[in-house]
Amino acid sequence: MSVTDQPDPDLMEEARKLFAGHIAFLKSAPDLKFLPDMAVNEVAFAGRSNVGKSSLLNALTSRNGLARTSNTPGRTQELNFFDVGDPLRFRLVDMPGYGYAKAPRDMVKKWRFLVNDYLRGRAALKRTLVLIDSRHGIKDVDNDMLDMLDAAAVSYRIVLTKTDKIKASALAAVTAATADAIRKRPAAHPDIIATSSEKGMGLPELRAAVLESVTQG
Repeated sequence: MSVTDQPDPDLMEEARKLFAGHIAFLKSAPDLKFLPDMAVNEVAFAGRSNVGKSSLLNALTSRNGLARTSNTPGRTQELNFFDVGDPLRFRLVDMPGYGYAKAPRDMVKKWRFLVNDYLRGRAALKRTLVLIDSRHGIKDVDNDMLDMLDAAAVSYRIVLTKTDKIKASALAAVTAATADAIRKRPAAHPDIIATSSEKGMGLPELRAAVLESVTQG
């Protein structure tokens, strides 16, 4: 489900096949020196600690255990890389969640340095998908992340999560408000994708958006 027209059917089918094929965890990088070689293009997933990022990654790849889910927000504190395709086509990057209120100050500082340095220095990074809880819309901590992406000139696209938890009228309202909020942001993709990990809403469109971002240009 998206605020835009349906992606090209051929692109959606290619994306479906890719995400149904070989996907494997490559490595975790707690520091830039542990980053893998830039052999292929990358798409990163960012979001607040309880936005449902791991659940969405697992649903997107139809693999329950690909990304770790936890009842404790802020568990992921490293950049986690996943190979997609055999032969390798691109990589997914699970970024550490942000905005966890109880996180120690030194952990928050380490997160900011790691993420900022990755965003600014990673030529292979073609797009970041910023996950926003559809029940709450863009919060201040999300705006901080969007500011960081704008400053790093990294193209990003908003993905609304947990859309099965709200009514259609509320989803339409939050989608419109989100589109309005990002309209003047220089690095923001204007189109928004609404998803539900539990119901599968928007997943075919999101897969196509990932593939499009790593193949264009």
